[in-house]
Amino acid sequence: MPQDPTAARVLVTGPPRRTRRPPAHYRPRTEIDEQTTLGHTYVRSLMRSQLRAALTALAVLALLVGPLPLLFSAIPAARRLEWALLGFGLYAPLVLLARWYVRRAERNERDFVRLVEDR
Repeated sequence: MPQDPTAARVLVTGPPRRTRRPPAHYRPRTEIDEQTTLGHTYVRSLMRSQLRAALTALAVLALLVGPLPLLFSAIPAARRLEWALLGFGLYAPLVLLARWYVRRAERNERDFVRLVEDR
């Protein structure tokens, strides 16, 4: 006896279409956690800004300390001037440079956190 084709039941299975609700708004932190290309770009931008600050501080340091041997060789009889310049004259600019660098690095990190946390 032939069976009626409309009487046969077919069970269709597949993945659920909506297992969870989509996020209400975009979160860059998710991109960083999931290590997507966009998250990699965010982290790379932070690293670039930190590297730029470090290279700027290094260049200023080289300009401060680099010409000192030339200055000392130009004035060989001024031994007290050498020690005074190295001991006292260079200390204040180095402290100011270090303070600038730390503030710049913290500002870069603060800007990055503000970007990632959507504040």
